[in-house]
Amino acid sequence: MQPKTVLITGCSSGIGRATALAFADEGWTVYATARDPADIETLEDAGCRTDRLDVTEQDDIDRVVDRILDEEGAIGCLVNNAGFGQFGSLEDVPVEKVAEQYEVNVYGPHRLIRAVLPHMRREEEGTIVNVSSVAGRVAFPGGSAYCGSKFALEAMSDALRAEVEPFGVDVVVVEPGPVRTSFSDRAEAEADGNDRTGAYEDFYSLFDDTEAIGGDGPGSVSPERVAEDIVNAASATKPVARVPVGTAARVSVLARFIPDTIRDQLWSVVRRFT
Repeated sequence: MQPKTVLITGCSSGIGRATALAFADEGWTVYATARDPADIETLEDAGCRTDRLDVTEQDDIDRVVDRILDEEGAIGCLVNNAGFGQFGSLEDVPVEKVAEQYEVNVYGPHRLIRAVLPHMRREEEGTIVNVSSVAGRVAFPGGSAYCGSKFALEAMSDALRAEVEPFGVDVVVVEPGPVRTSFSDRAEAEADGNDRTGAYEDFYSLFDDTEAIGGDGPGSVSPERVAEDIVNAASATKPVARVPVGTAARVSVLARFIPDTIRDQLWSVVRRFT
């Protein structure tokens, strides 16, 4: 059986780096990408091929996809992993920052999908893995921009899954909860850069403890644990539509079944105790 080829975005650290290594361990031909090639040079020691790819730049995407097709002839899997978190109350987050959030978390995957789909349809096989979050199923105060971007990615994935099913292409959404990565560090920095009105400090106090959105908090999982589920989804003959990663994720996504009034009351309780 000919080894399959995977294109992964956002491989500089965390989930992306772990995923590149996991695919390489399974014998896949791995194209690991990041905005700064210097961040992924060491992946070449593990047998990965690396390249610069900024998901907001169409020229980057076209160049990398063309390279893979020239060298391998097909792309068996696309992993849309690149993304970041923009936190803060909706009133405090400037429109340009919301636009940046969607540019990376939503439009980036859309660009990549449009670039690889014609080739997957030609081969009548392929898997698109979109790395979302529990925040793509359950929104929380202070997460309007990030949750909105992940909700959009999930909706786009649902529509796409039905569209490409006749062509033998699968679409899987991977939904981690807290992951032990540097994700929360950038999220905290982004929030600190907002001009706060001062009206929502109770929400910000939740994020002062970064364990609320990542890090080493209760129920957090390793990047390798997420990578394992991504590789399994890409390797499955009939993958499931959604993969919550870890116990915290599986429990948290159930909150979407709680009536809105009760969920709002729960947030009020949380606010009183922060």
